[in-house]
Amino acid sequence: MTATPNSAEARDTAYHLHGYTNARKHLEVGPLVIEQGENIYVVDSAGNRYIEAMAGLWSTALGFSEKRLVQAAARQMEKLPFYHTFTHKSHGPVVDLAEKLVSIAPVPMSKAFFTNSGSEAIDTALKLIWYRANALGQHQRKKIIVRNRAYHGVTIAGSCLTSLPGNHRSFDLIVPGVSRLTCPHYWREAKAGETEESFATRLAEELEQTILGEGPETIAAFFGEPVMGAGGVVVPPRTYWSKIQAVLQKYDILLVADEVICGFGRTGNMFGTQTYDLKPDMMVLSKQLSSSYLPASALLINDRVFEPIADESNRIGTLGHGYTGGGHPVPAAVALETIRIIEEENLVAHAAAMGERLRTGLHKLEAHPLVGEVRGVGLIAAVELVTDKSLKSGLELPGQLGALANTHFQEAGVISRNMGDALAFCPPLIISENQVDDLLGRFRQALDATLASLPIGSVKN
Repeated sequence: MTATPNSAEARDTAYHLHGYTNARKHLEVGPLVIEQGENIYVVDSAGNRYIEAMAGLWSTALGFSEKRLVQAAARQMEKLPFYHTFTHKSHGPVVDLAEKLVSIAPVPMSKAFFTNSGSEAIDTALKLIWYRANALGQHQRKKIIVRNRAYHGVTIAGSCLTSLPGNHRSFDLIVPGVSRLTCPHYWREAKAGETEESFATRLAEELEQTILGEGPETIAAFFGEPVMGAGGVVVPPRTYWSKIQAVLQKYDILLVADEVICGFGRTGNMFGTQTYDLKPDMMVLSKQLSSSYLPASALLINDRVFEPIADESNRIGTLGHGYTGGGHPVPAAVALETIRIIEEENLVAHAAAMGERLRTGLHKLEAHPLVGEVRGVGLIAAVELVTDKSLKSGLELPGQLGALANTHFQEAGVISRNMGDALAFCPPLIISENQVDDLLGRFRQALDATLASLPIGSVKN
């Protein structure tokens, strides 16, 4: 890295420990410092402009310059810059946001509990599930089922439910009784000759055998993203969710829908729960809830969850859980304005249309020597890169090809993210047709540059 002694790049390297970053390598290469953003674009400290194809972290639904959100934050900051919701206290924005979220939930929900991040909301879900089990006298019913490649956060409990090796290595996992099932990725996990429906049947049978093996009376809940995000934008196979839910209902196991990435229009409906006809008992919300202009998250629970919790808190005298910033009035005001804009501008339907355009363009690239699979739904997609299409494999090290392509993508003026050898596409919901086409053109440029940079003979297609 070349940086002047007092530049932001140099000071960041000197003082800042980054998440999801090789800390030793960061001392050498330094950061890409983003100075400003507008619409779907961000600009770095050198003046380079990029399409933000990841909406930051799957999250800036309204892009980077929505003045209504800035004004909503300023108005609330002047009126009531902070208050809490402990011990029977509340305030206008959190009351309005709770009412709004419960009213737009795609299945009946009873209450909203507010946190500051998706990880905190996942932790809260787990704690309330255990609390509820104790309230019902089901003291053994504490085990959780998740899927491989699932992402449910990085707090102590959230990281135990996340099922990505990089989130576990050199950390101790302290939540017991977590079972991990096959990732529902048909292209990667299906057996030869297996249809999507038969693959889904096999995964439902795996779920039932896991429940029976552990003991149905010990299983509390199944946590699942409608579409798996950080695990590679894994779109479930046909009939998967209907078969999974049938097993959960058979054994009276709670379903927690992790909507942190899928919620608020990303899958072509307001919630991924609608896209796949889920009937969750709890919904975890964050990211696009406030377009990530301020930290905000929420957990929605139905009466099946709420009533035993209310009884137990009455018996004990309190529900001993909460966060200082949970339901903060300023993020709550911004979240309300975000939802208003999404509804007023019909951005859910717009995202569905732009997503169809994006996937159509990506499918046209399937003949490229490096493209193994195109997958997606709504305005979220991924392209799995390979050097051998028959073996569905990349370079010697997993993720090496994806990282190389991601570097070329950034050189082409696009910020994306590789998850292993898959490149993600999750732009702001406001992206236009011309911007989608521009993004596709830059991706083709990055693919060609990646191919040209590989040693002769390394691509075997």
